[in-house]
Amino acid sequence: MTVSKFSRRTLLQTSAGAAVLTAAGLSTAALAQKKADAPVSVEELMKPGQLPDLVLGKDDAPVTIVEYASMTCSHCGHFHNTVFDKLKTKYIDTGKVRFIMREFPLDTLAVAASMLTRCVSADKAIPLVSVFFAKQEDWAFQRTNQIPELFKIAQQAGFTKDTFDKCLTDQPLYDKLVAGRERASKSFGVDATPYFFINGKRLQDGPTIEAFDKAIGEVVKS
Repeated sequence: MTVSKFSRRTLLQTSAGAAVLTAAGLSTAALAQKKADAPVSVEELMKPGQLPDLVLGKDDAPVTIVEYASMTCSHCGHFHNTVFDKLKTKYIDTGKVRFIMREFPLDTLAVAASMLTRCVSADKAIPLVSVFFAKQEDWAFQRTNQIPELFKIAQQAGFTKDTFDKCLTDQPLYDKLVAGRERASKSFGVDATPYFFINGKRLQDGPTIEAFDKAIGEVVKS
């Protein structure tokens, strides 16, 4: 099934002046509309969705990696905390790879974190993503006090209580994030996170630096 759209009250509400998550949320997985190994249109994949892409690297890099990730995905956190810096140093910083990061939220808390990364300036978005992943244990896997913990982290990026609450109740932004997930599932067969495309071809192996070495090498040779 595709991701159903939340109502205006299913993500966040205000209680005693603080934003809290409701019990309702996205299912933890979406049934892809295309087979995971089916080819995708590179032209369509490279078109941004309703939100601008979060991008690192040169526009003319010979290889483009597109990642779909959820902020509450432990595997995504592991990739960003242990592999991403190696990938960045070896390929992105050297002009060989253009890296595009896109949201595929698995639950309402992931939507909330992604909304916050979209409410900062473009140059702060990916660094804030990295901070959320680095501190994932502090907020993503707690049964209570999730939103207050998110706020503590957001304060480091310059959020005040007012701007924090305003961001998390931005319905158009919320709708665009959900639409991005629907597009990824329907058009590109994304059904799990993290999910990577390298020049339009899905990364079949786990996202280790060795797997990227192999996949990037194959693309460059072809």
